[in-house]
Amino acid sequence: MTSRPRQRPPSAPLLNRAAGFSSLAAGLLLVSAAAFGADTTAAPASAPVGKVNINQASASQIAMLPRIGDKVATRVLDYRKAHGPFAKPENLMEVKGIGEKLFLTLKPYLAVSGPTTLAAKVRLGSSRKKGAPSPAAKAAPKSAPASVPAGKGR
Repeated sequence: MTSRPRQRPPSAPLLNRAAGFSSLAAGLLLVSAAAFGADTTAAPASAPVGKVNINQASASQIAMLPRIGDKVATRVLDYRKAHGPFAKPENLMEVKGIGEKLFLTLKPYLAVSGPTTLAAKVRLGSSRKKGAPSPAAKAAPKSAPASVPAGKGR
């Protein structure tokens, strides 16, 4: 008599083993990350690396702020010379070229006392979506379909 190899019928316990294995693997990853001192919490992508004291900084130091160029930095110095030191960072919005939206971008990097500790120009990512067409690359205006004669009903 010849014996046939035993085949396991597909059953639920086999599926449960696969699910258990994936959860076990995920648990091991977390444990190993914690054991090696890896940080398992997500950190912000662009944390401030320094501050600029807007009451003492030079134009070149102010120009290191994100989205600030030489012209606006010079305006900040002119405003400071004419009106005295800034009492609070929000007063920076009184300078031409710095509105509320730009100020909110600058706020993490601003100080009105203490030393200037920002060491390099802060570059922020573009607000445009990648792959989006630029305004200059807009399509030409569409012409009327060929089935409708030009000038009729349009």
